[in-house]
Amino acid sequence: MLFLTLAITALFAVAAGQPQPPAVGDPAPAFSLPDQEGVQMSLDQFKGKWVVLYFYPKDFTSGCTIEAHNFQRDLDKYTQKNAVILGVSVDNVDSHKGFCAKEGLNFKLLADSSHAVVAKYGSVMEYNGMTLAARNTFLIDPSGVVRKVYLKVNPQGHSEEVLADLEQLQAAK
Repeated sequence: MLFLTLAITALFAVAAGQPQPPAVGDPAPAFSLPDQEGVQMSLDQFKGKWVVLYFYPKDFTSGCTIEAHNFQRDLDKYTQKNAVILGVSVDNVDSHKGFCAKEGLNFKLLADSSHAVVAKYGSVMEYNGMTLAARNTFLIDPSGVVRKVYLKVNPQGHSEEVLADLEQLQAAK
């Protein structure tokens, strides 16, 4: 019976074909990606700060714009809580640069054109034959450990939810 259970589990893991997102308590997977200015940014650069690492499907789309605007609106609150916002999609540097300029975004958007980091975070999504980032967020503590995972995020109200959880986690320390 155990063998059958393991075989079925392995079959589903292969069928899904996607890495699982890191879980709460896991070390956040390392990465290095260019931001909207083409400057390489790595997770290590933010040691000592909380990191809101959010994955989103596509620049210039309605849900992604709402989510970005809400993070931008709350940017000062995150700064006060020693937190940085990093957005990641599979769009290229030029797309991110245009999106930031058009929408007045002052935080880093990282270009994962090779889908490597999206895959490391179990956030790959197929849509109309395109590979995109699924709308997932990871709250990473100052030592680089995942403290909260949000899957299939609703962009409306997400920033408030992350801020509330960040406050709760900081109060517990």
